[in-house]
Amino acid sequence: MAERPQRESAYVRLARRLRTAILRHDYPDGVRLPTEAELAETYRVSRQTVRRAFQDLVAEGLVYRVPGRGTFATPREEQYLRQFGSVDDLMGLSIDTRMDVVTPLHRRVDVDAAGRLGLHTDRVHKLAFLRRHEDVAFCHTSVWLPPAVGRLLEEVTELTLPGTPHAFTVIGLLDQRLPEPIAEAEQSITVAEATADLAGHLGCEPGRALLRIDRVYRTAGGQLVELSVSHFLPEHYSHRVRLRRSGTPAGSPVAHQGSGPSTSK
Repeated sequence: MAERPQRESAYVRLARRLRTAILRHDYPDGVRLPTEAELAETYRVSRQTVRRAFQDLVAEGLVYRVPGRGTFATPREEQYLRQFGSVDDLMGLSIDTRMDVVTPLHRRVDVDAAGRLGLHTDRVHKLAFLRRHEDVAFCHTSVWLPPAVGRLLEEVTELTLPGTPHAFTVIGLLDQRLPEPIAEAEQSITVAEATADLAGHLGCEPGRALLRIDRVYRTAGGQLVELSVSHFLPEHYSHRVRLRRSGTPAGSPVAHQGSGPSTSK
């Protein structure tokens, strides 16, 4: 496979590295992150690049800055908080959550899913899994893939074995195998009642109100490669969006989506 062209700027790459380190608790409460000068030397970038990366992390609420002391990770206490401002952030779910397959990858006929994926056939690949944080199941997700895309994952043995948590995401697996990268996701948010099947997986009563998030993923060339429908328990998940007025400087984050399933049981 040919090497992909560079798709992101230096500050975005640096922000991702720092974000990953923070989510892995490399900088617990009270431990200062490296200074701008230290990061610039370590990653061979300008201090302006480091400053821009820090600005994004501050805007996301992941870090805070104390004049004269430095930059620190925002304390999370016992709450799981992730910022979803990009497809890369969604791929990063594998950092501190686990995917527990409940319906292995298989082929089936699904007219509705095929229509949403813009297919000329009714056949799709499907799988379903629970997303867990510290053994708490906070989300059930069903995924549908076009046949050609689904075949790319048939070699992933873990997707055919239910009951064992794994540290990856479906879009992350696809991004490694597709001829071009996943570039965007269209998202809709609604409320749905828990079916008997969903209630059994999430440990709630049937009819319980759940947060439903539908996403359709496209590659850089516009190809639809995945439809996902996720149902979240409201006591373990909140969804927040920060919006900015028009006229925000080019390159500034326009919206940040946050989620926070509680780890208490």
